[in-house]
Amino acid sequence: MALGRVGKNFMAPLLAVNLVVHVIVVGLAGWSLDKYIDGEQNHPHLGGNTSTSFMLIFALIAGTFGACSVIIGMMHLRAWQHESHAAAASVAIISWALIALAFGVVCKEVILGGHRGKRLQTLELFIAISLLSQLLYLVLLNTGMFKRRYGPTVI
Repeated sequence: MALGRVGKNFMAPLLAVNLVVHVIVVGLAGWSLDKYIDGEQNHPHLGGNTSTSFMLIFALIAGTFGACSVIIGMMHLRAWQHESHAAAASVAIISWALIALAFGVVCKEVILGGHRGKRLQTLELFIAISLLSQLLYLVLLNTGMFKRRYGPTVI
């Protein structure tokens, strides 16, 4: 197998999964925030507690930034050069940090308890999935620094 092709072959399906997960997070957080702003906290699929509004805002920001990270990752996948790797890696690290922040607020919301509707529980689950999948993408993106067969090669 050619140098740098192993990481590239794994990255394409992972980016597709990440994009789907981030779009779901943005969709659920946007819907829930809309209902929350309209004063429908008693909606059967929403519910929540005092940290719900913060969790929704952080989830929306993290999901949007994560989707942008995936788009930049797709551009890096197409170019597959060291120059594009720097941009993809830096945005992926920031995206993972924002998702980790949203996950921390999710943990706080779970600890506070109370009635949480099905869509909030689904959003919490997808934030945890996005945290793990973004970490996997970040690890795969940076393994090329340690083994030449995983990353882009210098011409």
